[in-house]
Amino acid sequence: MSSTGTYNPVMDQIVVTGGARLEGSVSVLGAKNAVLKQMVAMLLAPGVHRLTNVPGILDVELMGKVLDHTGAQCEFYGHTLTVEVPDDLRPEAPLELVRQMRASIIVLGPLLARTGIASVAFPGGDDLGARPIDMHLAGLRALGAEFELEHGTVVGRAPEGLTGAEVDLEFPSVGATENILLAAVLATGETVINNPAREPEIQDLARQLNAMGADISGAGTSRMVVSGVGELHPVDHRVIPDRLEAGTYAVAGAISRGRVRVDNCVPDHLRMELKKLAEAGCGVDRGDDWIEIDGPERPNSVDFATLPFPGFATDMQPQMVALLASGEGTSVVTENLYDARFRYLGELMRMGADVTIEWQHAVIRGTERLSGCPVLAPDIRAGAALVLAGLRADGYTTVSDVQHIDRGYEGFVDRLASLGAVIERRSA
Repeated sequence: MSSTGTYNPVMDQIVVTGGARLEGSVSVLGAKNAVLKQMVAMLLAPGVHRLTNVPGILDVELMGKVLDHTGAQCEFYGHTLTVEVPDDLRPEAPLELVRQMRASIIVLGPLLARTGIASVAFPGGDDLGARPIDMHLAGLRALGAEFELEHGTVVGRAPEGLTGAEVDLEFPSVGATENILLAAVLATGETVINNPAREPEIQDLARQLNAMGADISGAGTSRMVVSGVGELHPVDHRVIPDRLEAGTYAVAGAISRGRVRVDNCVPDHLRMELKKLAEAGCGVDRGDDWIEIDGPERPNSVDFATLPFPGFATDMQPQMVALLASGEGTSVVTENLYDARFRYLGELMRMGADVTIEWQHAVIRGTERLSGCPVLAPDIRAGAALVLAGLRADGYTTVSDVQHIDRGYEGFVDRLASLGAVIERRSA
């Protein structure tokens, strides 16, 4: 996959000098959690596909390599991704690519639908604890697929083809919903997915697939119905704005006691997050495609729990905790989705945060002063949260392992600097 962007070595660091109040506006790009699955959806139809509003992030480059391996040809220019999908696909995703990005497991469904076989290495990605793919496999089995684990690789076969079925998800898993959906669109007959994920990214994937000729109804509700079709065709599709990028810049304004406007976003996709920012004492204003955050001198304490959409997003939890660490009073945050999501808190505590972890609960006692120091970014959102904490902290905060941040944010340092942050990226 060719790209206009290049990525710096793993040894790069982000250095933040705290104290600047961010002011101004920033525009977000397409959603990472939508575009990766929409790239995979292209495998369902031979021909030339285009996605616009595509962020120049490391995960897009990695998924492009996965598609290249199947025989597709990817070209990334500006924020447009063009993919030519061949008539005959190589139905596999190798370990060296899949281990870098968990989203690669989503190729299982479309490869089974197109070729009747798929060989995908067991997934890697952010180290957020146990995230089994049992629901993915159970849903695809319901459609007629058979699976074996061979030398660390999931090998799926559909010797009789895929046939529609009723699938009951015990939890509204985003990945399982996507894998089943991407297989069901070319299956024979009707598939009903009960208790699917309702995230905006799922809804956008369904819009893309319907434009390609699929027959999907109920996206964004508790029951999705997919009537299989014989073939799909390529389309041009614009990726929805990234609600997590928008939320991150909103918290950047809040934590720095600044005033930041985020353009090209969908405020309804951040309803719960904006509600909690308002409870924390932020001024919150919004329009059709923008939000503006006016940060308080010190935020109020706020309790919240992460839940599937439309609840508070787990991918916004670290940023919000960084904000509350400098607040007044005691906040309690409950993490319901990933059992290792709190691993970054040790780094935040090095900066002076007063946090106690009790199973899936974090008790945050706000402190008036955070202190800059060297920290490590353990994953995409935690890395961004540590940079945001550095905006508030005294002195210098040096964040290492910033390749994690590159996976989810284009030009993170430059965008924060455009708002007035004293920040730079340098080679260690």
